[in-house]
Amino acid sequence: MDQLTEYRTEINEIDSGITDLFTRRWEVVRKIAGYKTERGIPILDHGREREILERNSALIRAADVRAYYISFMQNVLDLSKQFQHMLMEGMNVAYSGVRGAFADIASRRIFTDARHIGFPDFKSAYNAVAAGECDCAVLPLENSSAGIVDQVLELMFAGDLYINGMYTMSVKQNLIGIKGTSADTVRKVISHPQALAQCEAYIKDHGFETVSAVNTAIAAQRVAELNDPTVAAIASEATAELYGLDILDPNINESSVNTTKFAVFSRIENLNSDKRGKFILMFTVPDVAGALAKAISVISEYGYNMKVLRSHSMKAIAWQYCFYVEIEGDETSENGQQMLAALAEQCDKLKIIGHYLKEVEI
Repeated sequence: MDQLTEYRTEINEIDSGITDLFTRRWEVVRKIAGYKTERGIPILDHGREREILERNSALIRAADVRAYYISFMQNVLDLSKQFQHMLMEGMNVAYSGVRGAFADIASRRIFTDARHIGFPDFKSAYNAVAAGECDCAVLPLENSSAGIVDQVLELMFAGDLYINGMYTMSVKQNLIGIKGTSADTVRKVISHPQALAQCEAYIKDHGFETVSAVNTAIAAQRVAELNDPTVAAIASEATAELYGLDILDPNINESSVNTTKFAVFSRIENLNSDKRGKFILMFTVPDVAGALAKAISVISEYGYNMKVLRSHSMKAIAWQYCFYVEIEGDETSENGQQMLAALAEQCDKLKIIGHYLKEVEI
């Protein structure tokens, strides 16, 4: 046997080993796709890709080979994402509204390959996931101008779903109407209460009558159906295009920095320690003087930093409030478990809502 034949035989043995490893890797990728589907986690994770490339390329000692390895490994990662996209095409993502609603836009940016299913309100979208009809739901949690979305907060406190991701999206509200209309002819505007609140100053300046709708896209749909030049909607540019409406006045939201925070809800909690930058909890305290102060002091005593604290009045009980808190750190540590035990002594009800590493801009 000559040397070339020997080399080729050696290559064949190596390739056989690569084939076995490739098959093993793809079976794990299949499991990862299932894990992400169950927990409402998107495919792309830039941090994880960077970690793989940096760690593995450092093991290649030959400098003239390292660049080829990085190219090889990047191709493997790209093919892995393609495989996950194929597997997750059957993922059902719930949102509140119809096509063109801001939640629809957000869900399509987060889950590019999924089936996106609109529901008439927040509760029905949430319940679709709880009942197993959908894999996850993308719901608005808070707007930088109009504040917390009360209905979603109530669902979080009463329901059993977990938040496994937090995303922020810049929201530009527009006055939109039927073709041939101008802002001067409008007398009435239809939109979701949050959108109306975001554009409160503009509405007041123009003396518009306001009508609430379940969401901005349904408002635009209603304007298109009415075909009335005196009635307009407040909604996104994409919604205007979708329903054949004109933008009568762009960017009418009161704040130039108008951002909505969306949460991804799923039935299974993401317990991946790599994704534990912040955790979310909600609690109630007894209706006695100093109860809230005692609860908050417990969190700080154990060295945890509260990033967000919100109160919400409970409709079922007069003058009873629940509290929503976002906290930096990991509550599964020994210190965290001690903190939760001490906090539970001060609370009537305490529940972990979920975890996320950081807010991702979409």
